[in-house]
Amino acid sequence: MLQSDQCYNPPSVTSIPEGAFGISSRLTSVTFGNGVTSIGSYAFYDCPSLTGVYFQGNSPTPTNDLTVFSGDSRGVVYPLPGTTGWGTTFDGLPTALWLPQVQTGNGSFGVQSNQFGFNISWAGNMVVVVEAATNLANPVWIPVSTNILTGGTSSFSDPQWTNYPGRYYRLSIP
Repeated sequence: MLQSDQCYNPPSVTSIPEGAFGISSRLTSVTFGNGVTSIGSYAFYDCPSLTGVYFQGNSPTPTNDLTVFSGDSRGVVYPLPGTTGWGTTFDGLPTALWLPQVQTGNGSFGVQSNQFGFNISWAGNMVVVVEAATNLANPVWIPVSTNILTGGTSSFSDPQWTNYPGRYYRLSIP
């Protein structure tokens, strides 16, 4: 039984054996490196807190095995954009693209040291461009910063934010 809230499988892991993470009430998310090609039956059976299953690579061999996530009704499978083999569901769970996220609840969001900033999280070593616009009715998005998410996070700060009466930000993938 796994006693951790999150699990990361490095790229060297190619197969998740049958029952590997089964019956874990605390497991909330798992991230697979790009090497996983197969997942065994009941690998995540009865993990009721599992909400996010993140894949950095292409879809493992389609199994259509509804036992893999049996009992995990809250889970969503998140593949990276540009990866292949994904449908609208994976082994019984819905899929949605894994996109970069601005972290708003960790104390890094807002004005600090006279700069507006925030942390960005996503898959490790991905590139995210922060763009800014001053008018949302007719936005002209201008790149402000290119960030490499070493270890899955990156900090962004905008020392120019005080030069604008209002500035809006979005994340884009080059």
